[in-house]
Amino acid sequence: MKNRKLRSLIIVAVLLFTAYFVAPLLVDKLPSFWTEKELKLGLDLQGGMQILLEVDYENLELSEKEKTDAVKTALEIIRNRIDQFGVSEPSIQQVGDNRIMIQLPGLTNFDRAKELIGKTALLEFKLVAENEKVEEVYETLDNYLKLNYEKYPYLEELNLVDVNPVVDVLADEDSLDSDMEEDANQHLFTALVSVDDVPGALPYKHVAAFKTLVKDENLQKQIPAGIQIALGKVDKDDPYSPRALFILHEKSELSGQYLEKAMTKIGQGYDPKTNGKAYVSLEFDKEGAKIFKNVTGQNIKRRLAIVLDGVVYVAPVIQDRIPSGQAQITGTFSLEEVQDLVIVLESGNLPAPVNVIEERTVGPSLGSDSIRAGIQAALLGMALVIVFMLIYYGLSGLIAVIGLIVNMGFIMAVLTSLQGTLTMPGIAGLILTIGMAVDANVIIFERIREEIASGKTIRSAVDAGFSRALVTILDANITTLITALVLYQFGTGPIKGFAVTLSIGIVGSMFAAIVLSKAIFDGMVTNVNRDKLSI
Repeated sequence: MKNRKLRSLIIVAVLLFTAYFVAPLLVDKLPSFWTEKELKLGLDLQGGMQILLEVDYENLELSEKEKTDAVKTALEIIRNRIDQFGVSEPSIQQVGDNRIMIQLPGLTNFDRAKELIGKTALLEFKLVAENEKVEEVYETLDNYLKLNYEKYPYLEELNLVDVNPVVDVLADEDSLDSDMEEDANQHLFTALVSVDDVPGALPYKHVAAFKTLVKDENLQKQIPAGIQIALGKVDKDDPYSPRALFILHEKSELSGQYLEKAMTKIGQGYDPKTNGKAYVSLEFDKEGAKIFKNVTGQNIKRRLAIVLDGVVYVAPVIQDRIPSGQAQITGTFSLEEVQDLVIVLESGNLPAPVNVIEERTVGPSLGSDSIRAGIQAALLGMALVIVFMLIYYGLSGLIAVIGLIVNMGFIMAVLTSLQGTLTMPGIAGLILTIGMAVDANVIIFERIREEIASGKTIRSAVDAGFSRALVTILDANITTLITALVLYQFGTGPIKGFAVTLSIGIVGSMFAAIVLSKAIFDGMVTNVNRDKLSI
């Protein structure tokens, strides 16, 4: 009984997981609590650009650590620039010791992308605007969008809800309706940059619209003079999380050219702000120390944002006047976060020349043809398997078909939850999985047939069939899974995509055949006295 309860819980958990991550692929508008993760399409399906860069430090006298840091710094700068470029779901990763692979799906302006990647980075220290100025920006942009809402149709698609309606609750019904109608679209900008009705954060699903909006010339004219709107950096651990929004003074108080050194340190002593915690230590040159002393002295208790290429990485509060030119950035940072911040601070320029050694573009029409061909192949393969199983195994074949559909959904759900990328080789792995998914069912069904032919009851035959087929199923699937893991470990991009899809499909097919199918069979033969079984 306990085993059946555990099995039922596992089945329910898998089905809920599958529904949670597959629903966004099938339904456009879902409740706010639903996941915002989406299945990404690779270059071969979506079209775009792939660039392989090499950090060339051969002619520079650098230690091994400095070479490693040079690649990490270049990687961080390029990642930040690609984010500013506005490419959806880019892939930026280190390949080997000194190479960086960049994939930009859906990109059309290739020349601008190459220019952006190779330019000099701009590191600045800017003051965060006072609360009064922030309120002025919000109010101004809210009023502008209220009057010009029709010019920005992409905002309507977001279904923005007014987060601060001004309605007199004591008014009569007619005036209430009038006020609510008058207040429609009253606070669009505030709603755009709010999470749970709290302004100052941008939900992931609003990022693309926000970037388009702030580039609009007419809207830029509404922003008060001397003020800049900037986003916080993307959380690498959870890129779908909201991004902080900052209202900054446009004037740069200090630039990266005055920074001599940024170091990662672990605090010691009795100071609770640093003791046992990772923090950033800064050292400015003589001129920078003088400027920094004036800035910190005149702006105690205000926030000073550290901005790289227009993205705010951190905005600590100035606690005291710092006359020495040596400062600390403290907070609830992990060691990795501090190390990343140090990389940003020392990245005023790309640390070594970055050369393009390979460039590949895929047109969107080719991607559309690949998607169409892949979907047609998958549907045809699934249809043939379904027809065969229904004709050859009858009602039992229907159970196998249910398991196959659940397995397909499970694969898509896992890829979405892991923020994976579906490529053409991945679709090939998906099609192969369709055939393999019913292989275990075929073994089980043939065993059950043999047991029934030997004179056993339906219930005994089903139990014996699943029990005796289990070893064979595990042996076949585990050996295939090992092969897939080897392909993933030693293969390149396309081969890895095939291996990932195949691995997920193997796990899903074993669940569908051994767990889900057995539960359905138990329901058929336990609750109903059967003399015959359609198999």
